[in-house]
Amino acid sequence: MATLLTVDPDSLQEHVQFDPSAVGPGGDDVNDPPACVRRVWCVVGPTATGKTALSIAMANEAPIEVVSADSRMIYRWMDIGTAKPSVTERANVAHHLIDIADPDESFTVVDWVAQARAAIERIWARGRQPVVVGGTGLYFRALCDGLEIPPVPPDVGLRSVLEERAHREGWQALHAELESIDPVSASRIEGRNVRRVIRAIEVTQATGRPFSAWQQRSSPPFEVTWAGLDLPRDVLDVTIDNRASSQVGAGLRDEVSGLLARGYSRSLPPMRGLAYREMVELIDGAHVHPVGPEGVTPERVPGAPAIAAAEVAPGRAPIAI
Repeated sequence: MATLLTVDPDSLQEHVQFDPSAVGPGGDDVNDPPACVRRVWCVVGPTATGKTALSIAMANEAPIEVVSADSRMIYRWMDIGTAKPSVTERANVAHHLIDIADPDESFTVVDWVAQARAAIERIWARGRQPVVVGGTGLYFRALCDGLEIPPVPPDVGLRSVLEERAHREGWQALHAELESIDPVSASRIEGRNVRRVIRAIEVTQATGRPFSAWQQRSSPPFEVTWAGLDLPRDVLDVTIDNRASSQVGAGLRDEVSGLLARGYSRSLPPMRGLAYREMVELIDGAHVHPVGPEGVTPERVPGAPAIAAAEVAPGRAPIAI
């Protein structure tokens, strides 16, 4: 059974009422927890809608622990660009599945689900309430919608070949190959999403079973309450730009330079994520566009404006983006 709340983050607490007694007297009754303990709260929403802030506020209302559902927060040394909860926030509220892998370490959805389930069980055993917080939709679908995940580890060699082919022939070539072996998946996966297309081909080749045949669902062994945060698009754009500027001010360039100095490749999946990809390009001077008195010009690389603009003092020229 699932409950859905979709509201503005500023008003969510008006809709959500916690009953601390629901997780055991004093939050420490581990011997005889009530049946309603087996409920998972899920806080979801786009980047910069206030998911972390809400989860910290929840801790003032009930004895909760947070299970991170962010595919980049799992990596060590990637703190600023992933907007991890601060050291103080993590000291005040227990967080799980943060800083559990190195940036070059393979960590699959299967790995995350196994560790998330284990963390949730431990939280329940302590008589506390698990709250899963993040923006990686596949994690939530696997954990809470019972989406079956094929036990196929990444094939680095195959992925490299397919990525090179996509670069050489265009994404259309890969999507056409997927359509020839699994038309159902091809109809579901946007062709420009090359990573998902490659994964579908990879699983189909490894298992001899179409990727779409793995998309079976089963009910999870707990109830779920979904809290979906949202903001108007114009407000969200400003919020994301402000966050990007803050990240640059907090030392994002040094963080990315440190990762490169440790020997982590620019091509690693976590290094290709938002903020890191743009900062790597800035460091490398990959593309140069003129900068006017108001900052970076409109023809800048899509997705990079806030990062690039925050790196530039008005009037300087040019800047690499």
